[in-house]
Amino acid sequence: MLMVIFFMDQNLKNLSLLEILDIEKLHNVDKPIEIANGLPNECYTNTNYLAYEREKIFCGKWTVVGVGSSIPNIGDVKPYNLLGIPLILIRDKNMSIRAFHNVCSHRGFKLIDEPCNLKNVIRCPYHSWSYDFEGNLVATPHIGGLNNHKSEKFDKTRSNLKEIKTKTWMDIIFININSNEIDFDEYIKPLEQRWSKFINKDDQKLIVYSNDYGYFNLEVKCNWKFAIENYCESYHLPTIHHELNKVSNINNHYHIQGLPNRFAGQGSNKYEQPVKGNKKFNTFPNWEKTMLKNSEYIALFPNVMIGLHVDHFYVFWLEPLTMNKTKEHMQMYYVGNESANGEEFKELRKENSRFWKEVMLEDVSAIEGMQEGRNSPVYNGGNFSAVMDLPTHQFHKWVAANLVN
Repeated sequence: MLMVIFFMDQNLKNLSLLEILDIEKLHNVDKPIEIANGLPNECYTNTNYLAYEREKIFCGKWTVVGVGSSIPNIGDVKPYNLLGIPLILIRDKNMSIRAFHNVCSHRGFKLIDEPCNLKNVIRCPYHSWSYDFEGNLVATPHIGGLNNHKSEKFDKTRSNLKEIKTKTWMDIIFININSNEIDFDEYIKPLEQRWSKFINKDDQKLIVYSNDYGYFNLEVKCNWKFAIENYCESYHLPTIHHELNKVSNINNHYHIQGLPNRFAGQGSNKYEQPVKGNKKFNTFPNWEKTMLKNSEYIALFPNVMIGLHVDHFYVFWLEPLTMNKTKEHMQMYYVGNESANGEEFKELRKENSRFWKEVMLEDVSAIEGMQEGRNSPVYNGGNFSAVMDLPTHQFHKWVAANLVN
């Protein structure tokens, strides 16, 4: 039995019915972990599959497209391309973040090409049709003829920008393009409940983005899913992260499986705060004192990974570019502006950023190696360790379930 989709063949310019996946291979993913296989090769190598995944995963779920700190001021606008879909992120006059489809309702011209700051309107470069920051069409120059900017036969309210369901949580921007996912508060509730022993709503307000050593990105030659799979487990610590394993090895790590099935990952009970001289970063005030050495590393499906520590947290989100190319974005945050941007903590921030970049770079060989291996026609999706691979198997099951539902 085959899963099939219609898609436009760019060479023949006609609709073709193409075979994408053998459904039985997906059923094998959802078996008990001892006998389950992983996602089949096509999920990492077939470009026609990626079009299907875009619709079912990235448009159908709460997908991360950036962070609020990248558009901090009223009128800040940032374009984003989600696997070919042009989008706009904007900070409106109420300081809320909105997302729109990046296309003028008049002739379909792309509105924004580069990040910028706008004063009052989003103006189309083609015919100057303009929209306010809430997406309302407010100006239609010469629509009724030269110097006649109105038409009784044209209802502007029917041609506003198409807004996308958006939510910002802990500075992370989530969108749901198809507006078919559960309410965000319900979606994030299991993770917030889990982390309530570390940070509460008041603590979330204390996080500040670091302006100097707060961001880096990596472009890797692999499918986006490999980064999530790798992040979920600590099995690879001894072989990939030699220095990290000396500080916090497998025995210091535990599995995290967030149910309902929206996140998975790992935690450590041997976190040590970075120190420079006698300086340490400020800490979250409501963190349980018995858990100061705990840190947790969550993959929130589909495409964001979060590292939470008593003195800092990071957002590691994935921008899928092609079937075998992904851009990884790392954003660093601290507790209060003193730790995040104060001069006395600058060297400590520099060292912390260097450490995490080194860890992420070490993972590149692993995730790119898996991509190369998926070209093998004899690989059946792989197997799992019933002890070490539980979070990774959970992610595979989440993907498989959302492909067939």
